[in-house]
Amino acid sequence: MQREEFIQQLWLDYIHTHPDLGALRLWPLNTPAEYLTLVTLNHGPFAANILAGKLAHMGYRSVGHYAMADKGMLIHLLAPNDNGSWLLLAELQLGTLCKAPREALTGLVAQSHPEDCKGHNLLCRGRPWPMPSWTLYQQLQAAHPLAAWLAVMGPRLHHAGFDCIALDNPLEALDVQLATAGMPSIESQQNGVFPVSSMLQHRFYPAMPQKIAFDNGDEHRLSLGGLALIQKHLDDDHERIAEILLPFHTRCEMA
Repeated sequence: MQREEFIQQLWLDYIHTHPDLGALRLWPLNTPAEYLTLVTLNHGPFAANILAGKLAHMGYRSVGHYAMADKGMLIHLLAPNDNGSWLLLAELQLGTLCKAPREALTGLVAQSHPEDCKGHNLLCRGRPWPMPSWTLYQQLQAAHPLAAWLAVMGPRLHHAGFDCIALDNPLEALDVQLATAGMPSIESQQNGVFPVSSMLQHRFYPAMPQKIAFDNGDEHRLSLGGLALIQKHLDDDHERIAEILLPFHTRCEMA
């Protein structure tokens, strides 16, 4: 798979999952995201070190590897070989979960069909394992919100982040436009996966809740992902936003 095809598949899966985000017309449709946050887990073919190898064949190079111990996450920062979107591959560490939720999520993932565990498109083909029950979802949500998210969504794009300067519109103006479109922001430096550096102005917009049918027939409306807008406090062309996105005090750089 070529990188352009991979990004296209990621984006098509993203807007299919979040039609409200796909319907936004606040900036040109061909505007690339500054970064794409992908969530996976350290299990079998979905482990970040295996996925990173596949991404390297598409022209992405590793420029950072961070352990966020308080979040139970490893984050790989990957840069493309052009000015395209950077990738933040966030890997949930199953070993940080308590025994019961860890075994429940591992058991769910183990039910993946072997054919759904092959190829370069493991991050854009949807959930490869059966849908969890609502009870299991609630148990995982209590243990770790991203464990619950992964159980329902599978390894895939959680949210796209856009640079307001590239959109040629200040964050404050876009924030008003998104609120008018029915997508108010969460005014914090959190995006559902990791905290964001105070060096940046940041807003996260949860996707509108969608009706989700669980394994036991229960239906519930959930917001699973969203959109981020970012703007530098100081205009500096020397670093990409993705390079300064993670707060230094929350990360432990690994060799």
